[in-house]
Amino acid sequence: MSEVTEEQGWATAKTLAEALPYIQIYDRETVVIKYGGHAMGEDEVAKLFAADAVLLKMLGVHPVVVHGGGPQISAWLAKAGVKSTFVDGLRVTDEATMEVAEMVLSGAINKEIASWITQAGAEADVRGVGLSGKDARLITVDKVQRTRKDPDSDEEKMVDLGFVGEPKKIDPKMIEALIYAEQDYIPVIAPIGVSEAGETYNINADTVAGALAGALGAKRMLLLTDVAGVLDKNGALMRQMTVAEAQAAIATGVATGGMIPKLETAIAAVEAGVEAVVILDGRRPHAMLVELFSEHGAGTLICK
Repeated sequence: MSEVTEEQGWATAKTLAEALPYIQIYDRETVVIKYGGHAMGEDEVAKLFAADAVLLKMLGVHPVVVHGGGPQISAWLAKAGVKSTFVDGLRVTDEATMEVAEMVLSGAINKEIASWITQAGAEADVRGVGLSGKDARLITVDKVQRTRKDPDSDEEKMVDLGFVGEPKKIDPKMIEALIYAEQDYIPVIAPIGVSEAGETYNINADTVAGALAGALGAKRMLLLTDVAGVLDKNGALMRQMTVAEAQAAIATGVATGGMIPKLETAIAAVEAGVEAVVILDGRRPHAMLVELFSEHGAGTLICK
């Protein structure tokens, strides 16, 4: 054994020893992971994500993955010559757009992530299971209602977003059956839901992750994104925030753009019973492991 290899071995052993208290904290606890952003389009990053999800399962954690797919939907719509319109970050979804969205989310993306996990877990027989909110009444939705101020009359007017829903009811029985089964399964959920009338709706993936985390009583929800976390007014990473501080960051303009809905999702999840939500950069290798099993974590933690 060479000197370098021996040093690496000692460093690995030290890292594992330091991680042990945190591994025990998450033993048999549920962690909901929102997986999306730019990391989803890169095979090597996706493979690392899948391997880390398998490792979490083998360490006694119950990971549940919720994925997005906005850029992929846009790409497929562009191929079909369909132009997308957005209102407050939500895609206006007519019948044709909904058909493409379901094909991309529940079909291509969902099954690919489940397959990556199954491949990564082949030796330990950990398997990814791809589902959508339409399966077994997992996610029942209401149609999203939005208003916008008319620039001419200054009046609030209703905007019809089409088939865009928000979770009305989560029935977690099927997910619980999978995560507590004797076989090691990792559920992978596409953000598609169904109305009481049986119509299919597209749902914001962050919102699905938050609602599912609340229904499962998750210990943690990890929002993997393409930024380090929440930045203060000086651009420095904020390591921890209370719900009140997160609300203040939104109100005072410290949080802007796409960070606002992520904080709103985090706040809603904590208020629904999730112990804490972490917003972190999913492009960084092993970001989930660093967040859960090290002292300093890897992003911004939001808790009560």
